[in-house]
Amino acid sequence: MKKRLTNVRSKKGMELVQVAILIGIAVAVGLIFRMQITDFVNAVFTTLADGKFTS
Repeated sequence: MKKRLTNVRSKKGMELVQVAILIGIAVAVGLIFRMQITDFVNAVFTTLADGKFTS
C-alpha cells in the first residue's frame, strides 16, 4: 500500500514538472517572438476594423 501511494505521488510530481516546463517554453517563445506576434495581432484587428476581411 505504501509503495503504491509513493508511486502516485511520484507521477503527480512528474506531471507538475512537465506542465512547468511547457509553460516555461511557451513564455520563452512568446518573449522571443513578441514583436512578430504583436504585429500579427495588430494587422488582424486593423483588417477587422476596416471591414476588409472576406468570408
